[in-house]
Amino acid sequence: MNVFGIGLPELAVIAAIGLLVFGPKRLPELGKTLGRTLKGFQSASSEFEQEFRKAINTVDAAVADASLPAEAPAATGAESTDTLADQAPD
Repeated sequence: MNVFGIGLPELAVIAAIGLLVFGPKRLPELGKTLGRTLKGFQSASSEFEQEFRKAINTVDAAVADASLPAEAPAATGAESTDTLADQAPD
């Protein structure tokens, strides 16, 4: 078992020190608080990741739309169909 690069003997020493410092009555309360804190960080992290992915997808969509050629409007009888050669001065 290896958690964050800490093996079982190291975890046992940390737990024993925590038990001595905080006492048996306060240690479960601290564990619950730590668990809630980590869960809050995890939910905030996943929410941030979702927003980040949404922003990247929005930017990617905007870039994809900008790279597409614009469609020319359909020519009607009222519009001029002059070319550059027709507009050149004589």
